[in-house]
Amino acid sequence: MLQKLLNDKYITLETTPPKLPTLDFMLDKLEKSDALHFIDGFTTTDCPLSKLKYNSIIAAFRLQKKFKKPVIATMSMRDRNKIALQSDLLGANDLGVTNILALTGDPAKMSDQPNTKAVVEGSSLLLLDIIRAFNNGMDYAGKEFKIKPKPITPFAVSNSYAKNFATIEKKIYKKIKKYAKGIITQPVYDLEIVDKILEIKNKIKMEFKDDRKNFEIVLGFFPITKLKTAQFLHSHVPGIYVPDEWINKLIKAHKINEEEEKKVGLELSKNLFQKLLKLHPKIHIMTANKFEIVKELF
Repeated sequence: MLQKLLNDKYITLETTPPKLPTLDFMLDKLEKSDALHFIDGFTTTDCPLSKLKYNSIIAAFRLQKKFKKPVIATMSMRDRNKIALQSDLLGANDLGVTNILALTGDPAKMSDQPNTKAVVEGSSLLLLDIIRAFNNGMDYAGKEFKIKPKPITPFAVSNSYAKNFATIEKKIYKKIKKYAKGIITQPVYDLEIVDKILEIKNKIKMEFKDDRKNFEIVLGFFPITKLKTAQFLHSHVPGIYVPDEWINKLIKAHKINEEEEKKVGLELSKNLFQKLLKLHPKIHIMTANKFEIVKELF
């Protein structure tokens, strides 16, 4: 997976495991969606918005086993101390889940479970340090394992927009310094912003003389089919910018009818997606489990 990330087209699809004691329904939905023909791998989310969901590591294992495609399993710092993080990494390693997305996680106060408390010993940088230790054959305390774990490929995330892009550069740099191999951004909707992100990538690559320069940016992409989605992402999700042009066109379509609104949104999304494929074909597609949308983009 790492070599494809660094040297080839690389398209992943986000999956959010359900709040169910089985993954079968999600697997069936994926199989029927035709999305499998267009993607190179998956990610599994880890209780996004602090809502209870099926385990991300076990979901990654089942996806890999069924579809024979690599999966990046998200691990949130919100729910685990150093012991639990390392325990989960050991189990994931045994299952062959060796692509890990280090995420600080959404606040526990957003949870659907009463009086939930976060277990936060550090940001995603701590998990990157732990993965580095595992890749050197030892735990975070520096004690060598009797059996060296399989190599783990660490991923991290980044905002795609800020009023001052120096803040984005600084945060990406810190994660690459901790040996992250892939940085998955928040959704992008503007080519000028993409250019700035890729400039940051190239600048950071020049900072390192060792293997850390071999990393890649993966552009997040969430197809927009409704005006309310565009307005919500632009106004309420930090680190995402939706151009006024998109919002104005969706407002106009919304006034006609729902069908026109969806048509305009998909057209805007597909046009941008095709441009991204030519500019930087390393893209992470997010669909909120509406996997059938994937084939509409290609």
